[in-house]
Amino acid sequence: MLTPTEGTGHTEGTGHTEGTGRTADTGAEEELRIQYRIADLERRFGDPVDPDNPLGIDALLAADERGELLAEAEDVLADFQLNAEFVPRRWGGRLDRVDTMGRVLRAVFRRDASLGLGYGATSFLAAVAVWAAGTQEQQRRVAELLLGGGRLAIAYHELAHGNDFVRNEFRATEEPGGGFRLDGVKQVINNVVRAEALVLFCRTDDAAGSRSHSVLLAEKDRLPEGRLRYLPRYATVGVRGCQNAGIEFTDCPVAGDALVGELGDGVELALRSFQITRSVVPSMILGGGDTALRTAVSFALNRQLYNRSVLEIPHARATLVGAFTDLLICDCLALAATRAVHLLPAETSVYAAAVKYLLPKLLTDTTYDLSVVLGANFYVRGGEYGAFQKHVRDLPMISLGHAGTAACQATIIPQLPRLARAAWFTGPPAPDGLFRIRDPLPPLDPGLLELVATSDGLACSLAGAAEELAGDGGSGLSARTGEYGEALVALAGELEAELRGLQEECAAMPAKDRTVLASPRSYAAADRYALLLAAAACLGVWRNQGAGQGTGPGAGQGADRAADPHGARAGFLASPVWPAVALTRLAKRLGRPLPKLPAGWEEHLLDEVLSRYHEARSYDLYDTPLAG
Repeated sequence: MLTPTEGTGHTEGTGHTEGTGRTADTGAEEELRIQYRIADLERRFGDPVDPDNPLGIDALLAADERGELLAEAEDVLADFQLNAEFVPRRWGGRLDRVDTMGRVLRAVFRRDASLGLGYGATSFLAAVAVWAAGTQEQQRRVAELLLGGGRLAIAYHELAHGNDFVRNEFRATEEPGGGFRLDGVKQVINNVVRAEALVLFCRTDDAAGSRSHSVLLAEKDRLPEGRLRYLPRYATVGVRGCQNAGIEFTDCPVAGDALVGELGDGVELALRSFQITRSVVPSMILGGGDTALRTAVSFALNRQLYNRSVLEIPHARATLVGAFTDLLICDCLALAATRAVHLLPAETSVYAAAVKYLLPKLLTDTTYDLSVVLGANFYVRGGEYGAFQKHVRDLPMISLGHAGTAACQATIIPQLPRLARAAWFTGPPAPDGLFRIRDPLPPLDPGLLELVATSDGLACSLAGAAEELAGDGGSGLSARTGEYGEALVALAGELEAELRGLQEECAAMPAKDRTVLASPRSYAAADRYALLLAAAACLGVWRNQGAGQGTGPGAGQGADRAADPHGARAGFLASPVWPAVALTRLAKRLGRPLPKLPAGWEEHLLDEVLSRYHEARSYDLYDTPLAG
């Protein structure tokens, strides 16, 4: 039986870190442990394009066509003990920080989103409610289940009500002598048949309002026979290997100790849990974007058109560079959102919703652009380029998940007027630690998360950014901008002006536009806000290069970048080129005037795209070595 201090003495070879709680590791040691885990997982999976690899893309695509998860791949994840990524260290797992979880799971999503969800992430979506509010005994049982290779399933929503889960009808009726009786149906639950336990969002009070629902942990081996039945599996266009089905309970008794938190805590617990899951799932799915770009690069290099390679076509080159830049933008926002869970828990509610809304949208646009490069090969479901079509199909399914686009926007909109009046241009900017990709973090503590954002350091980071880049802020950033200084100053100024315009608009937002009946203008405001957060994240990541970055690829580099902005003597992320292009793409989406960039920026970024392709390194901030 696990206690909070047992089961934590394993080595990295088995997937566990030594010690309990926070270790005495330095930031560099912690980063090396993380890199070891990712490299170990990459090694176990092998080169995805190797035709002789039993875990390669051919095998994964064949399993997808059958509507299955590749059994051999699940065995690899079981041996790696992927579930330990979802269990806190105090219970013997490896969960200490959610940005790390996103990095590790990218290795799985890079190959198959169905596998990433079906084997692993779904269990975390369920477990986080238990980590946030469960009793010591509940947490112990869930930890034992996951570390033993078991699965959890999460059942928040019902088809009749979508993301309006406060209207859910699935009922848990209190028994006079204690315990509950479950009645009702939950549909489209991933792993509902395979999971050993379910986290159920249940109506426990007929009265309307936020205290009408509760969360129960239903362990199947503790339920009587004949009181539940499974409904037919739902066929889906994307993530076809995921086992989505329904379940029906009929007068099914559960013990009183199944209640997670207090009676009526369901809505608050859901909203608190969503802050964590909405932050980290988008970070995971960047692995699929990596594969989409890598596949398009392979096609552009190897396919001939009009007696020249596709890569020689200017539109194809521009598209690849744009896709790479979009992946960096996405990762900057994902980084800020996941690290905010630890560093800015009072602000995470709005950042989590923003990244869950914007990142899938940007990736969808990016894959569409890349599909033009592939032409007719975009429709191929197998072979060398079949991975691209699969990731395009999978992405919209992952985007919906437990909180779709509209639900995330509906979380942002009511908070904008208050942030506009009380936070923007008045509060402190985000701490540098929010943007340092390899710095350590305090342990995850869901209890610190606030349901409503009370400040907004990320947006405040745009205030004065142009002045700082121009050299009047004393930061030394102007020395790093080189010939891109004028463009960066202009872009930062445009983004700050956009935030001021948004501030005026949101401060004057009518009361009715802060509800589910909000006008299209309010939804557009949420979109503009998310784009501004992405811009602030890009600036924050760039300005912090070379400061407190731990170890590994790109760490501590960038000191001499200003002298040679297109050279290879310093780290790519310290260059002013990529933030200038990233901010240009974001400013274009916002409809702001665009400055002219110095000549050579596209060639610089294309060189990085091709270098990472040939050297098998990831197309994200971490520049991670990959298997193949």
